Amino acid sequence: MDEEERKVSKKNLAVRIRENPWVLSTFVLGILILILFVTNFSTMTSGTISEIEAGEYLLNYFEAQGVSGLSVKSVDKEGDLYKVNIDYENQLIPFYVTKSGYLTGNSILSIIPSQNEQEDFIQNTEIPKSDKPIVELFVMSYCPYGTQAEKGIIPAVELFGDKIDFRIRYVSYLMHGEKEAVENLREYCIQEVAPEKFLDYMTCFLEGDGQVLKGYIRNGNDPDKCMTQAGIDKAKVDACRKTTDEEYSISESLKSEERYPRFNVEKELNEKYSVQGSPTLVINNQVVNSGRSPANYLDVICQAFNEAPEECGAELDSETPSAYFGWDKTGTSTSAQCG
Repeated sequence: MDEEERKVSKKNLAVRIRENPWVLSTFVLGILILILFVTNFSTMTSGTISEIEAGEYLLNYFEAQGVSGLSVKSVDKEGDLYKVNIDYENQLIPFYVTKSGYLTGNSILSIIPSQNEQEDFIQNTEIPKSDKPIVELFVMSYCPYGTQAEKGIIPAVELFGDKIDFRIRYVSYLMHGEKEAVENLREYCIQEVAPEKFLDYMTCFLEGDGQVLKGYIRNGNDPDKCMTQAGIDKAKVDACRKTTDEEYSISESLKSEERYPRFNVEKELNEKYSVQGSPTLVINNQVVNSGRSPANYLDVICQAFNEAPEECGAELDSETPSAYFGWDKTGTSTSAQCG
């Protein structure tokens, strides 16, 4: 088959997939099943890792191999191993990870097309247009991919100013413990009581505390410091947090035996958009796929205007931010989510 025939064949496959979305997962799972024997990805870690870290490191490992479009659905303890259930196209694939960071024998890995090939298969979503686009980014405040998306979108949001209606929203469950519940509430309330100062707060918070653990800054900057720096009335935020916590039973949910406690502050919106993980981008009531560099976000938001403003001619950084915290590192393009 010559180069032109290959292009035609690839185009025909893309059309079939667009008309029948189930073809993609059948295609992916049918390419090849590879049995892995003790594969070490412990270069990212040392000592004992947690359940959450097992899932996050596994995604990082696959991304480094060029495998994307995966998310962690759950992590279970099975003896001395973690069973990490990876979701791809609504199909669960189990992987077994040791507590010292090894992917162990007889795990099944479906080989997924490269990022460029996937982009050929995915039907582009037409973004509804408006005079003032509504841009909503659903995250978990301590999801490494959520913070990555926030660092990517903030420069674009700052560029547009009041020409768009932007809001950070929160996935309706928690994967990173009490600190995530506390920070979700804090950010939600800052947007309620001091929306004009929210981006200043987030820019500070996303800088992180500077403490590097296993290659990443894992914790946000001091929230009190960031609120003071942004000129936010902490008493008003605390009062809002208390009221919101009580209204949606956040603290009670944390005490439950659920693996991922509920965070129902924006439950109805999560259900409306069928939010499945962090990050999820919604523009003008339409879930939208986007890369995570400032330039990527600028491009997709510009597609949502009836008449593109002059800001759409600007050039923003095309580098994808790193996962977790810190503004001075870049990462790889990814579609990974916490979810």
